[in-house]
Amino acid sequence: MTAAIRFHSTRDSSAAIRFSQALLQGLAPDGGLYVPTSWPTLDVQALGRETTLPAKLPTIANRLIAPFVGDDALAPKLPDITAEAFNFPAPLATLDDGLGVLELFHGPTAAFKDFGARFLAANFARLREPGSQPITILVATSGDTGGAVAAAFHGRPGINVGVLFPKGLVSPTQERQLTCWGGNVKSFAVRGTFDDCQRLVKQAFVDPELRQQTQLSSANSINLGRLLPQAVYYAASSLEVWKKTGEPASYIIPSGNLGNAAACIWARKVGLPIRDIVLAHNANQTVTDFLRNGDWRPRPSIATLASAMDVGNPSNMERLRALFPELAQLRTAVSAESVDDAAIRERIRTGFERYGQIWCPHTATAAEVYERLVVGKRPGRWIIVSTAHPAKFSEIVEPLIGRKVPVPDTLAKLFARPTECTEIAPELGSLRAALSEGRA
Repeated sequence: MTAAIRFHSTRDSSAAIRFSQALLQGLAPDGGLYVPTSWPTLDVQALGRETTLPAKLPTIANRLIAPFVGDDALAPKLPDITAEAFNFPAPLATLDDGLGVLELFHGPTAAFKDFGARFLAANFARLREPGSQPITILVATSGDTGGAVAAAFHGRPGINVGVLFPKGLVSPTQERQLTCWGGNVKSFAVRGTFDDCQRLVKQAFVDPELRQQTQLSSANSINLGRLLPQAVYYAASSLEVWKKTGEPASYIIPSGNLGNAAACIWARKVGLPIRDIVLAHNANQTVTDFLRNGDWRPRPSIATLASAMDVGNPSNMERLRALFPELAQLRTAVSAESVDDAAIRERIRTGFERYGQIWCPHTATAAEVYERLVVGKRPGRWIIVSTAHPAKFSEIVEPLIGRKVPVPDTLAKLFARPTECTEIAPELGSLRAALSEGRA
């Protein structure tokens, strides 16, 4: 019998824990991120026979995630969890021969983060024992994560959520999504950057005083339960391409904290028909510089039109470097390109003119990278990953395409809610005080 998969820190492989423990802890005690002790191999032929086109997400989610859950207490509950989490589509739209767009914005908050957030919330709801100590989930967001997590956990008994976002550095629509919940969800505008928010969350996890006050967990992509479900839509879309054409799919992924990219890499690792993975970055070039010159140099993030990707110290690079410890290995596994705001604006215009597509700045970043890569260089079946609905960035998109962006009903409902937010300094003491006062 194959040994059950366990999870250890990227910084220490000596201690391994079960799936549910990794979800509840979020971050390892030593500050590392949880990764599998071993890797399953998916029977792609069998999975292809079991699914129809478009692929059924809950079916694929069960097959993909089950080996990682293994003999954990959550194993018999996994079908119900995936049915609850994957109850909206991730369609693959065709633009022309060899090019498609994976639309990941059909969830409750119109962003790809909905998949992972809902999966994580469904797991937490089943892990918490009635009458036990409340769980406080801290999440740092550069725009979309916080809204998705808030929506997924809002109203769940015994779970409190604290959302940290950089004051003034998210779109107006995103800020409304972060601050409109109330109840068990509290929002904190941090006087700093996303990297400050992320640093505060990591500091909180290793702070003895906070850990004594409450059970802390995370819903960022540092949490295993956020990353694994994001691998599902890569599995589904790559299977769809493979069944139609017999070829593997290549992806261009708008990248910030690298959770979405890591999910695609993990999907390929377990056997899905995925060829190239290209990371599309904005003017925050920490990753592109590292792949070019081998110098890992995190830096303060730069504000751009693609605000959800404004990350100067991406956490999931730690997972990538654990999987590919040599730079040459990482360069073989992924490549990266950076796009400035002027090119993002132009690609939003040309995407609408050429394809009739209305793209958010993040999707436009990936589309621009596609144009740079494929001309005479990279044939094959390419998929641009569309991570957010353009209505979340209407103030940027509408002047460029000369018309209104339709607002999904899910966003319209959120816009009608009142907002509430607490401003804090980018210091652990400020966060600790806010939490101890019962604000999250």
